[in-house]
Amino acid sequence: MLALQFNMTTNIILADLSHPDYAQIIIDLLDEYAQDPMGGGAPLSAYVRRHLVAQLASRQGVYVILAMQDDETAGMAICMEGFSTFACKPLLNIHDVIVRSKYRGRGIAKQLLAKAEEIAVATDCCKLTLEVLTGNIAAQSVYKACGFTGYELNPSIGQAMFWQKKLG
Repeated sequence: MLALQFNMTTNIILADLSHPDYAQIIIDLLDEYAQDPMGGGAPLSAYVRRHLVAQLASRQGVYVILAMQDDETAGMAICMEGFSTFACKPLLNIHDVIVRSKYRGRGIAKQLLAKAEEIAVATDCCKLTLEVLTGNIAAQSVYKACGFTGYELNPSIGQAMFWQKKLG
């Protein structure tokens, strides 16, 4: 019987947002995610494709973590520093976690999350935050395995809900 073997050598790096090659990688991965049902099912707009990386680069506390296997990008996490008023410390929000479909099931998301945690500890953050769709069971499983839980102050009052109001 033939056994499948995967090259498990994954390099986790921070993207240089000023480098055009990284900019294209970020846009391509985010567009792939956006077109997935868990990302909304529609491609990125032309505006986002043109301006996103420059906007990310112009902000303090933005980290784009890339997972590289051989010479291909296997995944990415985009993280942004926020602030916890209750702890009076920064927090790191993991805004996007993307693993290309052909690399799923190899622990890449866990490696991206571990790097985000490393950055959060190094920048004295009080916590990591993220949001996940209730229907994205695979992602929830990974997040739980990495120690994430629903946010609550008091179990009798319930968990926080993530809401939005779109403007413009």
